[in-house]
Amino acid sequence: MLIKTTLTNKQELAFEYLNDKETSEILFGGGAGGGKSFFLCSALIAHCLTYKGIRCLLGRASLSSLKSTTLNTLFEVCEQWNLITPKHYKYNGHTNVISFWNGSEIYLKDLFQYPSDRNFDSLGSMELTIAAIDECNQITEKAKQIVSSRLRYKLDEYNLIPKLLLTCNPSKNWTYTDFYRPYKNKELPKHRKFIQALVDDNENISKHYKEQLGKLDKLSKERLLFGNWEYDATDDSLIDYDAIVSLFDKKGIEGNKYISCDVARFGSDKSVVMLFNGLNVELIKTFDKNTITELADYIKDLQQQNQVPLRNIICDTDGVGSGVTDILRCQSFVNNAKPLRKENYQNLKTQCFYTLAKKINEGQIGIDCPDINIKECIIEELEQVRAKNQDKDAKLQIIPKDTIKALIGRSPDYADALAMRMYYEIKPSGKYFVQ
Repeated sequence: MLIKTTLTNKQELAFEYLNDKETSEILFGGGAGGGKSFFLCSALIAHCLTYKGIRCLLGRASLSSLKSTTLNTLFEVCEQWNLITPKHYKYNGHTNVISFWNGSEIYLKDLFQYPSDRNFDSLGSMELTIAAIDECNQITEKAKQIVSSRLRYKLDEYNLIPKLLLTCNPSKNWTYTDFYRPYKNKELPKHRKFIQALVDDNENISKHYKEQLGKLDKLSKERLLFGNWEYDATDDSLIDYDAIVSLFDKKGIEGNKYISCDVARFGSDKSVVMLFNGLNVELIKTFDKNTITELADYIKDLQQQNQVPLRNIICDTDGVGSGVTDILRCQSFVNNAKPLRKENYQNLKTQCFYTLAKKINEGQIGIDCPDINIKECIIEELEQVRAKNQDKDAKLQIIPKDTIKALIGRSPDYADALAMRMYYEIKPSGKYFVQ
């Protein structure tokens, strides 16, 4: 029997899922102040008190944030349960380990995906009994999967099953697609449970806290006060979020083969090559570093292997991209070129992104992408395809690349490669010109 304290009804429900033999993943998500972190810490401490010598993980994207927020909540739970340091537990700030008198331990872990450890090899040797991730919307799906794969320590000895506990505020990422949307549609797998958190669930919260949430901007209020998962980040988004996520669940309309390439500019960003079968992306190749000749040689090989007509290969010519186009003698793509058919767009790039948005929203495009990291990048980039200055009587525009780079911290190279393919959907058939 696990030790309990004064819990809200939602926290009690979360503890029921914690103790059953069916649920392996629990997401306690929604508005701020709903007692999510308190449950997380209570569950880990209860496990440590109940099962001798187990190993637990308490993680967050940033170790400093974990120590300044979630760890303080854990100490509050210990105080409520009359657990005294060093009699009942010890905290080592250097090793980031909390050790209980019965040999059980809680490891504090930074789960940010660093470029030097994209596969989380630092977690590879860990064996855990249970894991909890606070503000899990801030970590990648890859990080969540790796942590989950570490859950095996002493499970058979105590007749337990793997348990991964998650908390977050509403976000449009894997927490939405894997938990909230299936929950809303009553399609949540049996091994997953979702609990909606609201500030009113927590009787112990200060009335001033709710008042402060009520003063937030409209978007933040929807997420943090009302726990609204269906919020729209902006009113100017061109692509529906569910349509973006659905790109990876189906095949696009098949047809002729095409290759698009977004070339890294002056050695920065990434070079991205996509192979299309009609409107279905069959292959995505990313180059972190490459020479112009290496990139051109790869595209030539891909062309020959898939019998792609030269006129169906398109590369951007901004920056160093013109070098690839010169070698291949393929179709060039100039972002600031005039729109085709004299349509009312700021430039060709804007026209292609509006076309891309329309076809994604209509369910015509599909993407084969087994790499979770690339999938998350594509989703994040397509979310940023937004109209600019909609209220002005002018040509249609989208927010510029520099703005997107500032928002997501990198260049939207995958979205650009997808948009270039739309050139062939706009230009009349049979009028492709090799430059």
